[in-house]
Amino acid sequence: MQLVIVESPAKAKTIENYLGKDFKVLASYGHVRDFPKKDDAVRPDDDFAMSWEVYQDKRNKDQVKAIVDASKKSTRLVLATDPDREGEAISWHVLELLKKRKALPEDVDRVTFNAITKTAVTEAMGKPRGIDMDLVDAYLGRRALDRLFGFTLSPVLWRKLPGAKSAGRVQSVALRIIVDREREIEAFKADEYWSILAKMEHDGTAFDARLVKYDGKKLDKLTIGNEGSALEAKAKIENAPFKVEEVETKPQKRHPSPPFTTSTLQQEAARKLGYNASHTMRCAQKLYEAGLITYMRTDGVQMDGSAISSCRKAISDRFDGHYLPEKPRHYSSKAKNAQEAHEAIRPTSFLKAKASMGDEAKLYDLIFKRAMASQMQSASLERTTVTMRDPAGLHELRATGQVVKFPGFLAVYEESFDDKKDEDSGLLPVMNKGDAPAKKAVEANQHFTQPPPRYSEASLVKRLEELGIGRPSTYASTIQVLRDRDYVRMEKNRFFAEESGRLLTSFLERFFAQYVAYDYTAGLEDELDVVSDGKAEYKALLAKFWKDFKPKTDEVMEKQPSEVTEVLDEYLSDFLFPEREDGKDARFCPLCDKEGREGGRLALRGGRFGAFVACANYPECKFTRRFAQPGADGDEGTQDQVMGNHPETDLPIERKSGRFGPYVQMGEGKDAKRASIPKDLDDFDLEWAVKLLDLPRIVGEHPDTGKEIEAGLWRYGPAVRSDGKYGKLQNTAEIFEIGMNRAVALIAEAANRKGGTRAKAEPIQTFKEHPTSGGEMKVLPGRYGPYVTDGTNNATIPKDIKPEDVTEEQAIQLLDERIAKGPPKKRKKKPAAKKKAPAKKKAAAKK
Repeated sequence: MQLVIVESPAKAKTIENYLGKDFKVLASYGHVRDFPKKDDAVRPDDDFAMSWEVYQDKRNKDQVKAIVDASKKSTRLVLATDPDREGEAISWHVLELLKKRKALPEDVDRVTFNAITKTAVTEAMGKPRGIDMDLVDAYLGRRALDRLFGFTLSPVLWRKLPGAKSAGRVQSVALRIIVDREREIEAFKADEYWSILAKMEHDGTAFDARLVKYDGKKLDKLTIGNEGSALEAKAKIENAPFKVEEVETKPQKRHPSPPFTTSTLQQEAARKLGYNASHTMRCAQKLYEAGLITYMRTDGVQMDGSAISSCRKAISDRFDGHYLPEKPRHYSSKAKNAQEAHEAIRPTSFLKAKASMGDEAKLYDLIFKRAMASQMQSASLERTTVTMRDPAGLHELRATGQVVKFPGFLAVYEESFDDKKDEDSGLLPVMNKGDAPAKKAVEANQHFTQPPPRYSEASLVKRLEELGIGRPSTYASTIQVLRDRDYVRMEKNRFFAEESGRLLTSFLERFFAQYVAYDYTAGLEDELDVVSDGKAEYKALLAKFWKDFKPKTDEVMEKQPSEVTEVLDEYLSDFLFPEREDGKDARFCPLCDKEGREGGRLALRGGRFGAFVACANYPECKFTRRFAQPGADGDEGTQDQVMGNHPETDLPIERKSGRFGPYVQMGEGKDAKRASIPKDLDDFDLEWAVKLLDLPRIVGEHPDTGKEIEAGLWRYGPAVRSDGKYGKLQNTAEIFEIGMNRAVALIAEAANRKGGTRAKAEPIQTFKEHPTSGGEMKVLPGRYGPYVTDGTNNATIPKDIKPEDVTEEQAIQLLDERIAKGPPKKRKKKPAAKKKAPAKKKAAAKK
C-alpha cells in the first residue's frame, strides 16, 4: 500500500478516487504540529533551536495516530500537500513526526500539482522529488521571526501600555498604515471651489459642457474659489453665445488585465462581491479542493500553455473571430518570492462557465470571466472632444464623450476600481464646426476638496502589496487579527482606527520605530525570499534581527510606566491638544479655569482600562477626558454637573461620572433614578436627560397577547420588549421614534429566533441524505456550539472548523464517528449526600 498525505478531507477523497485501490489518502487537517504555548519555543541562546508539539485537540491527535498507523503498514509515503511554502512546511512536519515515531517507510516522495484534476494528479505522481529545504527554511525563519517579535514585545506592552493586547511583525505595520491614513484625514483642510456647467442641446440630444477657459485664462480646479466669482462667471456664460470651434475624435485602446493572483482576487472580490479577504480565501479553497480552479495562493499572472489553448478555443466557440487575438497574450509578474513560479488562478476547465453554489459560484464566475477576458482582443473606443467658444474667444466650453466601437474583452469582464475618478463617458450628438447648440441652462456648483479615503479591504491589500509587506497568502489573517483585537473597526466597508490601535501605533513609532518602518518590514520579506531561493541562511537572518531587537525591548521594559506615558504625552501633543479657537493654552483645564484654581494643565495618563487625559491638580480637580476626544472640554468623567430640573417632578437632574462611564441622576439615595448616557447621542442636553430618565417608553399593547410593548435601554442596548422577548433597535434615538408596526415585527423576529415556544434554528448549511441513516444532514447552531445532525444523531463540530466551512464529506465522517460510539450514555445523578444527624449533647456531669 502507498500512503498519500494531503491537507483536507475533501482533497483526500477526490485524490483517492483518482489514484485507485493501491493508494490510501489521508488528510493532515493542515499543520500537524505547532509551537507550544510556552515562551521558549524558539531559543536564541541555543542557535535558534525550536520546539514543536502535536496539536492537542482530540481530532488532531486521532488523525496523527491514523497517519502513523497507516505509515507503518505502507511501502511508500507520498507527501502531496499544497505547492507553496506553507504546503512544503506541512510535508516537512509530517516527515519529521513520522521519523520521531519510527514509522517512516523506505520510500518517501514529495509531489505537487497546481490543480486537483485527474490529469494533474497522475502526472505529478510520476514526477516525485524530495522536500525543498530552502522553502522549509524560509518557513522556519518566518515563524521564528513572528514568534520572537510577538512573544518578546507583547509583555512589554502589557506592562507599559494599559489596554494593549498584542503586537505582531506584519500586523503592527498594517495597523500603522490605517492610522497614518487617519492622520492624513485629520490634517486635511478642505478648499472651496466652484464649477460652471452649461446644459446644452443639439438635434434633440442633451449634453453637458464644462467651462474650461474664462476671461481669456485657462481654469484649473481651484481657480473659482468663492460664490461671488462663480455667480459672476455664470452670468457671463448665460449672456454669451457659443459656437462649435473644434471637434476632435481620437481612437483609444483598452487592454485586458491578467488572470487573478491571490492579491488581485481578494481586491476584486471585495469590490464586486463585497467579500472580505478571509471569506474570499475560504471560498477559493473550496473551489480548489473541488477541482474547479487552480491553486489560489500565487503571485503568478501567466496561465499554462494548454490552458491558454483551451481558453482561446472557448473564446472562438463563444464569439466570432474578431474577439480572439492572432497570438496568445503573455503576462509577466514582478513578484520576488518563490510563489511566482505558480500559475495564475484560473478555472481547470474552460468548458465550465458556471460551477458550484452560493458564494463559491459567484467567486468562480469572477475567476472564469477574468481568465477568459485575459486572452481576448483589446477593446476599441472612440473619444470625442467638442470645444465651443464665444465670439470674442474669451470663454471656452468643453464637452467630452466616449463611444465603445468594439467591446473586445469588455463583452466578458471589466475590472473595477476602489476609488474610480469621474469620467465623461456619455454619448454626444454629432456636431460640426460652426454649429451653435442651444444653451438651456447654466449651473454654478459648489465643491470642496476631499481628504484621502479611508482604506477598504481591497485598497489595504493593494497598499500592503505595493509596499512589499507580508505576503498575499497572509493578508486575510493579518486583517482579521486587527479586527479581533479591536484595534480597528469597519464602517461602510472602510477601516477606522480605534483609540487603542492609535495609541499602540504611537507607542511602537516612538519606542520601536525601526520595527514598524515600511522599508524595514519589506526588507525582511525580501531577505526571507532570498532564503527560499537557497542563497542565505535563515539562522543568520534571525541572529541579525535578535541582536538589536532584544536589547531594545529590555531597555523599554526597564522604564517606569509614567516615563512611557510622559514620552507619549509629548509625542501625541498635537493630536491630544490641538490649538483652541479662543486662543487659550491647548492644555488648560476648563474645570480649574471655571473654579479659579491655578496650575490646571492637562496631560496624558495611563489607567487600568487604557489611556486618558487628566488634570495635574488631581485629586482636587477630577477633570478627565477620553483619549479619543482631543480638545474636548471633558465630555465624560468631569465633575458632577446640575443640568436643570425635570419638567414634571421639578427634581434636579445631575450629570455624573461613574465606573462604567457618564450617567444622569434624578433625586438622591434609594429613590434616585439613574440612566447611562449612550455614546451615540450627540449634543447631549437636558431634553435628552429627561427622555432617558423617563424610560422605558410604552409603545402600546401587543395585538396578539395584549401585553405592553416597551422601548428602552436594556443590558444589551436599545430594544423593544414584550412578554420576555426583545427586538434589537439600531440606535438610541429609535427608542423614541419606533411605532407599533415595526415593534411588533421586531418582537416576532425575536420569537422566531428564540423564545418560550423555541422556534427551530435556521440551518447554517444543508446537505443531502446521510448514506447510512438516510436522514437529511444539516449544520445547526446549538446551545453548546455548532453541530451536524441527520435528524437522529448529533455530532459536535470541532472548534477549529467554522460551521460554514464544513463540507459534506466532513459531515458524513463526523456523524459516522458519532454513530460508531453508540447512543450517548445518560449521566446518572449522584444521590444527594445524606445529612448527618446532629451530634447529641453529652449530659452535664453530675457534681
